[in-house]
Amino acid sequence: MALRKYRISIAGCGKVAHIHARAVNNIPNAKLAGVWSRTPETAKSFASVWKTKHYESVRQMVFENESDLVIVCTPHPFHRQPAVEAAEAGANVLVEKPLASDLQDCDAIINACKVRYLKLGVISQRRWYPPVRRVRDAIDQGKIGKPVLGVVTMLGWRDKAYYDSDAWRGTWQMEGGGVLVNQSPHQLDLLLWYMGEVEEVYGIWSNLNHPYIEVEDTALAIVKFRNGSIGNILVSNSQKPGIFGKVHVHGENGASVGVQTDGGAMFIAGMTGIAQPPVNDLWTVPGEEKFPGNWEKEDAEEFSKHDPMDYYMQLQIEDFLGAIDENRQPAVNGEDGRNVVELFTAIYRSTRDNLPVRFRLKHEPGLDGRQHLISNK
Repeated sequence: MALRKYRISIAGCGKVAHIHARAVNNIPNAKLAGVWSRTPETAKSFASVWKTKHYESVRQMVFENESDLVIVCTPHPFHRQPAVEAAEAGANVLVEKPLASDLQDCDAIINACKVRYLKLGVISQRRWYPPVRRVRDAIDQGKIGKPVLGVVTMLGWRDKAYYDSDAWRGTWQMEGGGVLVNQSPHQLDLLLWYMGEVEEVYGIWSNLNHPYIEVEDTALAIVKFRNGSIGNILVSNSQKPGIFGKVHVHGENGASVGVQTDGGAMFIAGMTGIAQPPVNDLWTVPGEEKFPGNWEKEDAEEFSKHDPMDYYMQLQIEDFLGAIDENRQPAVNGEDGRNVVELFTAIYRSTRDNLPVRFRLKHEPGLDGRQHLISNK
């Protein structure tokens, strides 16, 4: 029996869209069916490179090429329009992280897909890294007991050339935020995947050494989870040349597991490669203390077999197509995406009010609470 051939379109033709195009082309039962961009000339150029068709609207694209899936790659504050338009035209939707830059847009995208029984996913391809999955497996298998402390530490660097590379970078209106919105969602997603739902957050952000941008380059938070566990978040773009991103989980039995998802100079989509393969840099499960040495060699060899920028994106897209086939939720669904946005929104609000923020959050006008904050900085 022949595999169903999925028709996949891309909305938004920036740097990360090229990674998605390569990933789609590597999937046997998928075809890049078309592209759309807010800038028509960009769509024409992208279509020429990838030998597909460009369209004047997302709706037209979905109707004419019968898209099964639209992957949204526009800047974060502009995810809502193409995602909702794709869903209204009948296509499933996969959105680049984060789902949106504010909760109102998240809820609009989720509802547009929900009322039409369409699948919605959010890109978090690091969940497919073997060392990342090993941490989740250890938790699921009870190797550390109940997770009681989760820690995210992401120390990276973004220079002026990075912010100058696209007009939308580093602005509240066009990017929606800084390190919290753009660089940290991968690690925040893993923290929530490992630790569960959040009850309360106290956070603070600052701009330490990037005077030429509006948004934060550093943020910290203390997290209280609904299951009684606690967590700590430190994310920053202020350390040259970019050091590491880590997620560590400590268990009630005293054992700890963790992963360094990113090391060396931090990966920038469309601009740099991945400097170091992911590694289980913390592992104190009784009887398994020596395992990480073997895993590091195996994981590095496996990582070198593929172009990691494309391959793990491809695995997530394949999971999404499997969700359509099997009528199940994709591994990273719309609610998972909203939870990440809710978490970084809570840090912005906590800084503004100098108070802990309790969940579940609802939308506030004015860049979801950030506009008032900006005026006081």
